[in-house]
Amino acid sequence: MKFLPELFDNNRQWAARQLADDPSYFGRLAGIQRPDYLWIGCSDSRVPANTIVGLAPGEVFVQRNVSNIVHADDNNCMSVIQYAVDVLQVSHIIVCGHYHCGGVLAATGPALAEPLESWLSPIRCLCRDHAQTLSGIASDDERWDRLCEINVRAQVSTLTGLPILRSAWARGQSLTVHGWIYDIKDGLLRDLDVCTSTA
Repeated sequence: MKFLPELFDNNRQWAARQLADDPSYFGRLAGIQRPDYLWIGCSDSRVPANTIVGLAPGEVFVQRNVSNIVHADDNNCMSVIQYAVDVLQVSHIIVCGHYHCGGVLAATGPALAEPLESWLSPIRCLCRDHAQTLSGIASDDERWDRLCEINVRAQVSTLTGLPILRSAWARGQSLTVHGWIYDIKDGLLRDLDVCTSTA
């Protein structure tokens, strides 16, 4: 504990509180992992998956990255999805973006240094593809938030086209994909009505 001792102190206090509330807490948690949900969300520190949906550790399998992008050539993301679908057999995959996403905003500005520029390139494409819709929105903040929504919808579309999901649906696995967005200003989730449960 030479470095960041306050975090180790926080950890000990947290573990002690868990045991005080439930002496078998860690024993149960150490058992087999059987979450029903895979959460694909943004790395933003203000959007902790378990916390905002009120679920405990062990109940949500999580993959987070800048701007909640599903890159088919990202081995990390694809491995998480494959493990969640094929091994854990989750029932729901939630793609959750958030309003005022810094990565989405960065994709509307000048070119960035690599690797971030390549990572955000799908959002730059969305800006071009939806330029007419976005230009019709007068407020910068509203335009930014609409692009955050468009990004979630696009990632749901990418996800549902992956061979991993197509195979799961073909073998009759019960699996539903959801597109949600989180508002940091009020702490509430909104369903973007892009739910998909079949190929």
